[in-house]
Amino acid sequence: MKLLLKAVLCFILSVQVLSAEDSLSIVAVGEATLERDKILIQDPYFGSAVSMAQKNAANDLVKLLRNDFSFYQKKFFVQEAGANNTSTRPVTNYEYWNTKGVRYLVGLSVEKVGDNLKVNTIVDDITGRKQIYNGSQITNIATLRKNGHEIANTIYKTIVGKDSIFNSKIVFISDRNSRGRKTIKEVYMMDFDGKNVQQLTNHGGIAIGPAMSQDGRYLVYSLIPNEDMRKRNNNLYLLDMKTKQTSVLSSRDGINSGAVFLSGGRSIALTLTSTGNADIYEMNVETKELRKITNHFSQDVDPSITADGKLMTFLSDRPGKAMIYTMDPNQLEKDVKRISYVGQFNATPRFSPDGKEIVFSSWLDNSFDLFRIGSDGNGLVRLTKDFGSNEDPSYSPDAEFIAFTSQRVLSRTKADQNIYIMDRDGEILGAVTREFGKCISPRWYNF
Repeated sequence: MKLLLKAVLCFILSVQVLSAEDSLSIVAVGEATLERDKILIQDPYFGSAVSMAQKNAANDLVKLLRNDFSFYQKKFFVQEAGANNTSTRPVTNYEYWNTKGVRYLVGLSVEKVGDNLKVNTIVDDITGRKQIYNGSQITNIATLRKNGHEIANTIYKTIVGKDSIFNSKIVFISDRNSRGRKTIKEVYMMDFDGKNVQQLTNHGGIAIGPAMSQDGRYLVYSLIPNEDMRKRNNNLYLLDMKTKQTSVLSSRDGINSGAVFLSGGRSIALTLTSTGNADIYEMNVETKELRKITNHFSQDVDPSITADGKLMTFLSDRPGKAMIYTMDPNQLEKDVKRISYVGQFNATPRFSPDGKEIVFSSWLDNSFDLFRIGSDGNGLVRLTKDFGSNEDPSYSPDAEFIAFTSQRVLSRTKADQNIYIMDRDGEILGAVTREFGKCISPRWYNF
């Protein structure tokens, strides 16, 4: 269970099994029967001056494009093509590719421009018998991965009409720097596919609850220092991603945690226990001024707020066990509504980007599993079952996917905990972290 819940809701671990009046039927997700478009991404065509190192980089770029599109496996069937025999991309033969069942044909031509590469991308709609994109980008070997994701997103947006996940990143926590009995957890960031991992913090303590501002400028997280237990306090920190400067946002006695940015990035919602009870507050990042959002004798923690700021979801033990509630965060205790009744207790509710759904974890059948539910409390769907213990869900920026952490027991003394990606219907695509320590708390953002 999350550290925050252990700290302020520890009694929940002894809750009883659901009573008869709490029971309900759970909708399982069926098999998708969508028809996929075949997209063929050709090997690159090279100009005569391109070096072998540049050719290898361009081939890696094409592999990246294919891998990116493979995530949208319910929309596209990605087909590879053999090596090209010419240096110039031929005129598209629509009749030929139509007989092969190809819907979209992607071709890249690469030529040397000084020390850089000019990548020209052409996308043909075979069924529509027309070229739908023709664009160029200057890149180099060092930035090819970043530029490759941008090219992939341009292709996707041309076809689908909206942005993909290809430029997005996932912020998460890992204990990979732990030494012996000393647990160290730091904040990391990676591309959506698990590559290009960067360490963002270096405190040597236990970082928890990372959250990024919508513009990617600021990161908030809580830190428990590795000091004398009597002196340890759960403080809230702010990292300026541009200047790399770190500052303490809140150091009140007790817990300063569970922070998320509100729209505009000027304030955050967080959990404080300085009054002896866990409540959710809004804090102005600059002035540190507080406004109380919840005011109940029960423990209220772990807020998530819609992009328009009109609805908040959070955990509360008001019914005697941690369950999910919603309310208007702009008015104290207004329209508070319980929306979850599944499992012995719940954790980590998170809104979809459009605010219409909430994904969360629930302790059920002796492990955590993931569910999603409409923000109005209707349409409960179970997303995981018999796949380890699954927690900390976070929607992708386009709401097509969910990142989550899953613990798999390997033996009596060993277990691994990695970050996985599933589509919104619960089909698991695979792990995006491997052998990187125990990874938790993924948060998915566009940058």
